[in-house]
Amino acid sequence: MSLEIVGKLVKILPEVSGQSKSGNAWRKQEFVVETLDQYPKKVCFNVWGDRIEILNSFGINDELKVSFDVESREYQERWYTDIKAWRIERNSAESNSGKDTPAQAEDPFPDDFMASGQDPDLPF
Repeated sequence: MSLEIVGKLVKILPEVSGQSKSGNAWRKQEFVVETLDQYPKKVCFNVWGDRIEILNSFGINDELKVSFDVESREYQERWYTDIKAWRIERNSAESNSGKDTPAQAEDPFPDDFMASGQDPDLPF
């Protein structure tokens, strides 16, 4: 299963390092990407080891395409989910000089909607 997301880099968190029980050193860094959808969502990814240098080649507000894996694990009857980025690259659409703006979704409630007497009762 290959998962990808395109969005804008909004935050790079400080690098964290330590040593495992077996004595091996480890490093990890987290970063946040905001999707480019009509209703943007923020997703926090993590990268491990040498991939941290790849992350450091990008700046805030760069448009990225992130390939990632999602894994959950249980510890003391609680579940924890990691979103591990395994590839980070500039979004190829960003490199086009004549960027097209994304198509805007049609307004679900046009201005004359309320005048029509319909009830805009939404289920959420």
